[in-house]
Amino acid sequence: MVADEVKPQRLFTIEQANSMLPLVRAIATDMANLARELVERRERLAVITAGRTRKTGDVYSEELAQVEAELARDAERLREYVTELEDLGVYPRAAVDGIVDFPAKLDGRAVFLCWKVGDPEVLYFHELDATYSDRTSLTAESLPGGPCTTASGDN
Repeated sequence: MVADEVKPQRLFTIEQANSMLPLVRAIATDMANLARELVERRERLAVITAGRTRKTGDVYSEELAQVEAELARDAERLREYVTELEDLGVYPRAAVDGIVDFPAKLDGRAVFLCWKVGDPEVLYFHELDATYSDRTSLTAESLPGGPCTTASGDN
């Protein structure tokens, strides 16, 4: 992601991000579980349908159409989880892994505080053009200007 593309509706302090975690955790956990399930079901469906021709009126084809409709409904539910997180001002990154970025300012520069389902709290950050795998620990040594601060006190 290019830094110019990020125009967050809100900036978070570490404390604000951690205080939102109960809600973010619930939504991100549901999102990750559903995303993994969708991936598995789509893979199974691809194996089942590989090399097969569908015939109109065939019970097999009708059942496949029903499975595909269920997948479409669940994909829409997944999009709703993403929208819920975005409405909170955070950026869902990897649905299957439950990775969420919180826009913040660190030492005067824009960064993302990053969190993943399973983490007890927000413990890492990364630059705007980096990813979760490039994260840096939020330790006293990694924060030359002190803790993350926001440009405004908006919530």
